[in-house]
Amino acid sequence: MTPTDIAEDSAELLPIATGARTRAALRTLIRPDRGRAILGLGVLVGATAVGLLVQPLLGRIVDIVADGRPADALTLPVVLLLVVAVVQGVTTTLGLTQVARLGETVLARLREQFIERALQLPADRLERAGAGDLTARVTGDVARVAEAVRSALPEMARSVLAIVLTLGAMALLDVRFLLAALLAVPVQALTARWYVTRAVTVYADQRVANGAQQQQLLETIGGAVTVRGHRLEEQHTEKSAARSRRAVELTMRSVHLVLGFYARLHIAEYIGLAAVLVTGFFLVRDGSVSIGTATAAALYFHSLFGPVNAALVLLDDAQSAAAGLARLVGVTDLQEGTDLQASTDLKASAVRLPHQRTTSDAAVTVDAVSHAYGPGRTVLHEVSLTLRAGEHVALVGTSGAGKSTLARLVAGVQQPTGGTVSVSEGRTAPSVVLVTQEVHVFTGTLAEDLRLARPDATDADLRTALATVHALEWAEALPEGLATVVGEGGHRLDPARAQQLALARLVLADPPVAVLDEATAEAGSAGARTLERSAEAALAGRTALVVAHRLTQAVAADRIVVLEAGRVVESGTHDELRTADGPYATLWHAWSGSRAAPHP
Repeated sequence: MTPTDIAEDSAELLPIATGARTRAALRTLIRPDRGRAILGLGVLVGATAVGLLVQPLLGRIVDIVADGRPADALTLPVVLLLVVAVVQGVTTTLGLTQVARLGETVLARLREQFIERALQLPADRLERAGAGDLTARVTGDVARVAEAVRSALPEMARSVLAIVLTLGAMALLDVRFLLAALLAVPVQALTARWYVTRAVTVYADQRVANGAQQQQLLETIGGAVTVRGHRLEEQHTEKSAARSRRAVELTMRSVHLVLGFYARLHIAEYIGLAAVLVTGFFLVRDGSVSIGTATAAALYFHSLFGPVNAALVLLDDAQSAAAGLARLVGVTDLQEGTDLQASTDLKASAVRLPHQRTTSDAAVTVDAVSHAYGPGRTVLHEVSLTLRAGEHVALVGTSGAGKSTLARLVAGVQQPTGGTVSVSEGRTAPSVVLVTQEVHVFTGTLAEDLRLARPDATDADLRTALATVHALEWAEALPEGLATVVGEGGHRLDPARAQQLALARLVLADPPVAVLDEATAEAGSAGARTLERSAEAALAGRTALVVAHRLTQAVAADRIVVLEAGRVVESGTHDELRTADGPYATLWHAWSGSRAAPHP
């Protein structure tokens, strides 16, 4: 797969924040913990300064030996070395602990913002981006940032402090030692620049390639039945292999980049150490410094190998983490609705936020609503519809007619790209609840799953809701009743029972308006009638918009609205439309076939 292919695959991905915006977001995340940051930095400075006493003490020992002094003269330097080791160890631990706590706090804050924003994104925006992109960010990118926070950030802080203070200590010994050591800096600076300019692009492309790879795998596995049914195994395998090859290619590029980085660093170390040793030789010969001082200078420079290499090597982790952080900030910065308009370049100046209060007696008013998922992909064309308070309206139409899109617009899950959707003030919040055929059973007890709709509900309230949707009998028959763990790793609920659970949550939320998008489609023929009875009971006393999966639901509705190609073509009761010899009559005759027509 070429870079062009990756760019095309990435056209609909979620945005990535700029470097400036990422840095600004990081400062905002740290601001509430500035005190901890200052404390941690101060303690690390003290620990590093204490550690710099080791080289002069070793130099002192060298001078004592070179001068032929008595052995007891070594006692004080050795004791001081032990004291320095203990003090440095304690203060370094305290400083790194503060820095680590700061990092974990900031990371937790970032995770919360990311999850909160991701859950608020418009459904169509997530659909265009694909599950792979969001999954890659919430797993791989978060993990990379977390790894940097836990290891790279403390080590980087300590390394930078060690470099600065060590160079200062060398200047105190003799400024000429510092000048000799600085000969390595141009090579190190050029190495860092060479690496950073290449690493940013490589790691950003690697993140995109990994997201594309995950997306392809998710699509292939999720649609495995369809792939096998159409004998597309070879094509999908090749697509997965191509995206995997691209990800491996970028990984190998990053490996070669790191190898070249290390090779250049070794050259800088050789130049610097050789310069310091030569300088020490001439200064000792001239009597400017003692052998111990020259030894201390050489040890100082040698001690820089670790911090300098660590700081430069950590650029690898820093660049990778920065790329991941930019992808996370890109999501947290998203504004609902504005990203949709920017990406599709659709004019929506007349669009108001859905769910505006209206003074009319209509529960829901859809006024000239249009919706498109992108240029040339208009799904609804100026649809107007009114649902009176307490009315049950069934949406009927062939696949692709725009039924689910209209249902999501009424529910407020998506915003129209033209026109308005107004919902009158409800008795409770939320004013509209959407139930789809894709129901998730959360891991936890059955009671906890139900209380997602109303956290303050009592056990009696939960049983009443279950009884309303005819689910109390099987719920109480579970091993531990309402305390039975369901969801992943717990007691498995079949699709029909999972849907009854969702309908019970609808009853607990008690919205004035309910939208059912093929909510009974998961039930097999044996359980279809039971689930339809549950839906009827859950909708009792509410205004309802029902995307009918079976025409028996349309028969029971107060009014039927027929959509074709994103437009309303018919509206009326079952009897009116059946005798009108229009699209609904055609659907009815095709669906009923040999079935006995049910009575409304």
